[in-house]
Amino acid sequence: MPSQIYYNGDIITMEREGEQVEAIFVEKGVIQKVGRWEEIKLYKKKDTQEIDLKGKTMLPAFIDAHSHITAFAKSLAYISLTECKNITEILEELAKKVQEKEQNNWIVGVEYDQNNLQEKRYPTRWELDKVCRDRPICITHVSGHMGVVNSKGLEIMQITEDSIPPEGGQYGKENGILNGYLEETAFFEKTKWIDKINKEKLFDLLEKAQTIYRKYGIKTVQDGLSSIEDFNLLKEMSEKRKWNIDVVSYIKLENASLLEENRAYMKRYQNHLKIGGYKIILDGSPQGKTAWLTKPYEGETEYRGYPSKTDKEVEESVKKAVVDNMQLLAHCNGDASADQYIQACKKIPIKEIKRIRPVMIHAQTVRKDQLKKMKEIGIIPSFFIAHVYYWGDIHLKNLGVNRTNHISPAKEAEKLGLIYTFHQDTPVIVPNMLETIWCAVNRKTKEGIYLVGEEITVYEALKAVTISAAYQYFEEKEKGSIREGKKADFVILDKNPLKVPKEAIRNIKVIEVI
Repeated sequence: MPSQIYYNGDIITMEREGEQVEAIFVEKGVIQKVGRWEEIKLYKKKDTQEIDLKGKTMLPAFIDAHSHITAFAKSLAYISLTECKNITEILEELAKKVQEKEQNNWIVGVEYDQNNLQEKRYPTRWELDKVCRDRPICITHVSGHMGVVNSKGLEIMQITEDSIPPEGGQYGKENGILNGYLEETAFFEKTKWIDKINKEKLFDLLEKAQTIYRKYGIKTVQDGLSSIEDFNLLKEMSEKRKWNIDVVSYIKLENASLLEENRAYMKRYQNHLKIGGYKIILDGSPQGKTAWLTKPYEGETEYRGYPSKTDKEVEESVKKAVVDNMQLLAHCNGDASADQYIQACKKIPIKEIKRIRPVMIHAQTVRKDQLKKMKEIGIIPSFFIAHVYYWGDIHLKNLGVNRTNHISPAKEAEKLGLIYTFHQDTPVIVPNMLETIWCAVNRKTKEGIYLVGEEITVYEALKAVTISAAYQYFEEKEKGSIREGKKADFVILDKNPLKVPKEAIRNIKVIEVI
């Protein structure tokens, strides 16, 4: 593999604010030297490639702090309902699949959002029955925390009027009759086995998924809730040497036994795959009004969402992660679930809990006092900052102005010196890092309302998807900035995000990932 010299562009190191270098010398995939062009050109060898950036911008490659690459790959095989404006359009899209008469028994639609439908509600089983009564139908909410099945689906799932939903979940009813809606644990448990896709097709879908991540400038991605089946699929991709991105798997805590036969993957890459730690879910989604809050949702007198686990279960999860020396990711959207996670972590000696770098995924409604506690005990918040744009208008209705202004409080975290990261929770939304940076610095909703108080600078937002994300993965010595000795993982952009107007950041194009 020949060495390379990159020059004649804006090369942003992300080592410190304002630092740019004129050129980089790379050999065997490692950054050997950074500095002035006159100095770097002395490293040129007979076969060295000189790569003229032609004024474009080079950064360390973006790092995905939380997503679900296996779920994303599977979603590519299903019917996308993202663009549907009403329930009629959902039914029409599903009907197209019925007409195809594929052998796969289930008809699956993904990523509907009742907040964006004209009816402002989810479809019912009776409406799905109009599409097909002989085959089971399941449509999943964009959050991945709820969905609807038709009457055939309920029958196959053996859910009747007398069925008791699992703790932390709900079966929807109208006038005491099941309407097909499944929420949280009721949805997870009943739908986990319906997405049986041919393995060879799954390999193709995973390759397509990684191509999409690279398209957005991402070189390190996450599988944020790997089942045993998911991990074995990722592992087989690794053994076949199919990955051209790094994949970090966080396995469901209840599948911890999987580690015994996969020690080689624990915290170190094997052909671009490693196990990073465990994952638990403590509540639901704020746009679905299942996130667990300390104060009621707007317009409610008592309802505050609900937890997915008991305090004891969370404490046992944290303790196991520490004993196993495995990082723990906890899904916490509401501030009540954030309290639950913080209190569980506080029961562990600070030195021990800091060693595993626990992560609070989403941290949407986390409060200032909670951020201070997180700083003390070393919890890293990973903000789904694009909620500001995609669901900010819904949050204003569900959470009120004050709480919505402070969702994903990156500025407060920055002021406290708390390391934080950003993510897109793909497949909830596509892994568009530049859009995420745009969201963080503008904090503008779809309807054009600016959420004031937590906006940050462009450089601070870039840190969240480069060097800070590398730290979250314990990879800050290898990735996340352009420094001698680190991996030569780069992204090339057509414009410099530090120089364009902040409103124009999401229009920047990714030219290449190296």
